[in-house]
Amino acid sequence: MHTVGELLRQWRRRRRLSQLDLAIAADVSARHVSLVETGRSNPSADMILRLADQLDVPLRERNRLLLVGGFAPRYAERPLDGDGLAAARDAVARVLRAHEPYPALVIDRRWNIVMSNRAVDPFLAGVAPDLLRPPINMVRLGLDPRGLAPHIVNLAEVRALLRGRITRQLAVAPDPELAAICEELLAPGSEEAGHPAESEIAVPMIFRFGGRELRLFSTTTTFGTPMDITLDEVAVESYYPADAESAAHFTASDAHAEA
Repeated sequence: MHTVGELLRQWRRRRRLSQLDLAIAADVSARHVSLVETGRSNPSADMILRLADQLDVPLRERNRLLLVGGFAPRYAERPLDGDGLAAARDAVARVLRAHEPYPALVIDRRWNIVMSNRAVDPFLAGVAPDLLRPPINMVRLGLDPRGLAPHIVNLAEVRALLRGRITRQLAVAPDPELAAICEELLAPGSEEAGHPAESEIAVPMIFRFGGRELRLFSTTTTFGTPMDITLDEVAVESYYPADAESAAHFTASDAHAEA
């Protein structure tokens, strides 16, 4: 079992910081950082959290550091659909509704969909029922041949983009289950990803449904200063039309739904 000093050293190396870098950022001496990492000094709970904050350690792992250091966890993990996070859930629901007629959804740290707006529903028509059983994994939904994969025109490019994004996420916050998903579904293929046109503001996902192409790009929104593990690990994925034709499709579909 690792000591708290060994775990802090792992996080420091993961962030590619020297002991001096961390010491300056945390306003402590480099000698003290060295003593903590080697186990010759037992850090207080506040010191553990001060160092963890400078290392951008996820809240879940900060709790682990505290436990290993002999202290009680500081951060709760409440369900998003529970009373304790009602205000945050309502805020997210408003964001999702406000984004209609364009699709938006909320994913957790393993890319499971925990909330979505009505504009997502048409994309799920024809998806194999077992892929829609909770928890619905967004990566599996998008890349499984029984999911959205047959409708994604630039599938190789999307797969490469997802692989890069999840690889960066795992570098920041390792997770065995997400790593397994990445290995299963995002292994590099022999096909080469295409190059986006210079006019694109972001690399789009290009869907084809019944002869119509929809071009979408996405943005990611997270909570700025979460104190709950659940909020620390969720993100809102919002999709926008990448051209006028795609925008017109969503606007017409929304008008038809309201008629």
